[in-house]
Amino acid sequence: MTTFKVSFRQLLAVAAASLCFATAAIGAEKKDSFKVAWSIYAGWMPWAYADEYGIIDKWADKYGIDIEIVQFNDYIESINQYTTGAFDACAMTNMDALTIPAASGVDTTGLILGDYSNGNDAIVLKNGNSMEDLRGRQVNLVELSVSHYLLARALEMNGMAERDVRVMNTSDADAVSSFVTPDVTAVAVWNPQLSMIKAQHPDAVSVFDSTQIPGEIIDMMAVNTKTLAANPELGKALVGAWFETLELMTGDSEQARSARTFMAERAGTDLAGFDAQLTETMLFYSPADTYAFATDSALRQTMDKVRLFSFDKGLLGNGAPSADVIGMEFADGSTLGDTGNVQLRFNPEYVRMAMDGEL
Repeated sequence: MTTFKVSFRQLLAVAAASLCFATAAIGAEKKDSFKVAWSIYAGWMPWAYADEYGIIDKWADKYGIDIEIVQFNDYIESINQYTTGAFDACAMTNMDALTIPAASGVDTTGLILGDYSNGNDAIVLKNGNSMEDLRGRQVNLVELSVSHYLLARALEMNGMAERDVRVMNTSDADAVSSFVTPDVTAVAVWNPQLSMIKAQHPDAVSVFDSTQIPGEIIDMMAVNTKTLAANPELGKALVGAWFETLELMTGDSEQARSARTFMAERAGTDLAGFDAQLTETMLFYSPADTYAFATDSALRQTMDKVRLFSFDKGLLGNGAPSADVIGMEFADGSTLGDTGNVQLRFNPEYVRMAMDGEL
């Protein structure tokens, strides 16, 4: 199973890179219709509400464009579809942006760094209550994902290494059902699967979670850089719709509760359950907070950790000579990696426009 996944990613990288080069001119063209992919996660549920209640259409109409929002049940598949050019933008984590589209030669921009996991990702054990109890166990997780990164950081911070456990690749769709079986005693998962596992197994213990690595698992809306450069209206519309939705869902008014209830139901939970997930999500509700996070020098340090992990796992491309193979550019213009191969950019300019009332 592991061999298949790595091989698939390598094949995808070749195919996507070829597609990117073959359609570079098309990707840079002005157009008026766009497709955006997202999947279920607490920090991304505002996209569902914005789509259902016309907020996306309102902002798209303002800029004379059409935006189609498409929900995926399989998170990795949504990124794969974005990488192959079927979508113009996609909700994904910082690590997956680096290891899938960027590593495949698809220049990608982090348009909105909307939140970071602050407890939404965790390692959960049966019959154990510490990281030391993880030693020698099989850990079920989505291999080579942020759950794998969480495990690696947890082991490192507790004086262990990956050789001290056995990783079993398990899709996010199967995470909850797999934990029911007696032979599965350890999982690394994200919400909403995490909340479901805790509800079904009240005796299970979370021995490490993302509160212990704050700011490292970032959830963002990523956009094709060439498409964004040629069509700034897309960036303006997405950012405008995002912050309007966050404002609507904030607080305890009837409208806010109604908005969050809708998001909760789409996420397979109730209002109390969704609000609990939001407490474990450092969601940046204002453009100012979002901008501050995206321009903080800590982001560069985080991405250095992420790229080193990704290189160690062979996620930066077949035969990548070092972690420098893919360049990244930050808000202040500084870079990490190959400046001649910048494929991942963190550009808060559109968020700054929202902050300054320019949208």
